[in-house]
Amino acid sequence: MIVQQTWSYALAHLPDLALATRQHIALSASALGIALLACVPLGIWTAHAPAGRSIVAVVTGLRVVPSLAVLAFMLPITGVGYASALVALTLLACPPILINTDVAFRGVEPAVIEAANGMGMRGAQVLRRIEYPLALPVMIAGLRTSTIEVIASATLAAFIGGGGLGTLILDGLANNDM
Repeated sequence: MIVQQTWSYALAHLPDLALATRQHIALSASALGIALLACVPLGIWTAHAPAGRSIVAVVTGLRVVPSLAVLAFMLPITGVGYASALVALTLLACPPILINTDVAFRGVEPAVIEAANGMGMRGAQVLRRIEYPLALPVMIAGLRTSTIEVIASATLAAFIGGGGLGTLILDGLANNDM
């Protein structure tokens, strides 16, 4: 009975569902893209810089802040709408990417880097040909974690006018006669 009602609703409201899904995907993908562009270089820097550990420690501490709190925190700063949701979701996407990138590059064996230097590789070559490929699996794990958090939190972005599938959920809750 419930499955039949769900399919009936989905077929009757297919354009609304398609629009909300596109908004949800666009918001999530944009936030992840911005976070990747910002946090991968920052994570590489923190792994190689002495001050990097303190930055990673602060970012690690920020991971305990709930998604809804980050979204609510953005309201007075950026207002209501897509941009506010994008900024909040980007902030939520950053910690896993930054932390895993830092851990990945710190985990590359110094002996491997020393061997690359001994073969004549320098700086950017070592980073591109040795460190980056060895760090990639851990970095991808951070991206996977971040993707899950962003997609789930994008549903909550409807509370601040971010659109997406959360809008349909909020509309359904508002129309529910209990």
